[in-house]
Amino acid sequence: MRGRKALAYGAAICASWGGIASAIDLDLTSTDSIKNAAATVAFGMMSYYTGNHTGDNPGNLPSPYYWWEAGACFGTMVEYWYYTNDTSYNPSVTAAILSQVGTNEDFMPTNQTKTEGNDDQGFWGMTAMTAAEVNYPNPPSDQPQWLALAQAVFNDMVGRWDTSTCEGGLRWQIFTFNTGYDYKNSIANGCLFNIAARLARYTGNSSYADWAEKTWDWVEGVGLMSDDYSVYDGTSDTTNCTSIDKLQFSYNQGIYLFGAAMMYNYTNGSSLWKERVQGLLNNTNTFFQNGIMYEEACEQVNTVGNCDTDQQSFKAYLSRWMAATTKIAPFTSSYSLPLLASSAKAAALQCSGGTDGTTCGEHWTDNSTYDGNYGLGQQMSALSVIQSNMITQAPELVTNSTGGTSVGNAAAGSGSSDESVTVIAPATGADRAGAGILTTLWLAGVLGGVSFMVAGT
Repeated sequence: MRGRKALAYGAAICASWGGIASAIDLDLTSTDSIKNAAATVAFGMMSYYTGNHTGDNPGNLPSPYYWWEAGACFGTMVEYWYYTNDTSYNPSVTAAILSQVGTNEDFMPTNQTKTEGNDDQGFWGMTAMTAAEVNYPNPPSDQPQWLALAQAVFNDMVGRWDTSTCEGGLRWQIFTFNTGYDYKNSIANGCLFNIAARLARYTGNSSYADWAEKTWDWVEGVGLMSDDYSVYDGTSDTTNCTSIDKLQFSYNQGIYLFGAAMMYNYTNGSSLWKERVQGLLNNTNTFFQNGIMYEEACEQVNTVGNCDTDQQSFKAYLSRWMAATTKIAPFTSSYSLPLLASSAKAAALQCSGGTDGTTCGEHWTDNSTYDGNYGLGQQMSALSVIQSNMITQAPELVTNSTGGTSVGNAAAGSGSSDESVTVIAPATGADRAGAGILTTLWLAGVLGGVSFMVAGT
């Protein structure tokens, strides 16, 4: 009864707040304005999360959203805290992440293990890595820690490195019975490259850097990355990876950009890695039209576009990784920051739909002409690009020698007590974690977020 009254009260506040806000006002010269805009969009995005409802699955999103996008969503909310210092969502976000770690603490929960792909696990692993790098509040000491979770995902992925075809690489899918098992794609291998590079910088352990180099070399060698650093979607091992699917998606370009920037930083400004970062950055121009980010492969097909549910979130990741790259490879700032600013302005104008007047659409290139295309991915993309405009004011990304507090475990996920990351066993099965999310904690976060938004307007 108490919970129902509280929920009703929260719904009433949300409804009344929707009536007093007619659009997102964004002044990029004002930190308060950016924070208020981010809070508005974050509230809209988290309204899609039902895992804290009685009887629902913690850490999961409702249909049509797949499990990997939940991991990406909570990673975006970790960054929301990083940019705004608004802690109102932290209890829900932390509980959601921990609820999906699985028995082996490697993001292989039993509710996903029969359908989980390498990229799915990778997105949750990158969320944990982000939490370590931004010094997001650590879980209780008896719970899995952010760094150890990222290391577990890395170890599992390395155990799946497949030399039976194409001289290496990761398959898209983990299990033989899933469609796409014969596809070796850029995003699965990009997750391994990205996590390996970030672990190398965070821990200083060269074994991670070796795997980042190895993954890069394979991707480049097989033809998934062109000579001018365009990243293509994937290739089939049924042809021994001799034919390349040259579709280009923004998140593929972004995942290698941020990983390469990490390697540039780890190598203290290597000229080779600087060239690679610059090349990848230059080719993000594929995903900008008149200075505004868009998903080139699908967003304007037949004028209205045909991006699927997954693809509607891809701009979020390019936004996040372009912004974070400027922190560790500052020479990219002069290119990236103006594009993130112009895209954020356009995204805010597109957040003008729905009964609340602030629901975000997909086509930022339409500016204030709301396209009627709404969903979690659209909210996540808008939130990511808007809050990325606070990157110059945000704290530095830490390592274990520059203030990082997350506890690691080099053998995590492997089932081995060996502390070396050079000997890694494949992942075993996992069971659902027992972590749950208390509705009252979530409600406190939501009401806190609403108060934050109203107070700031």
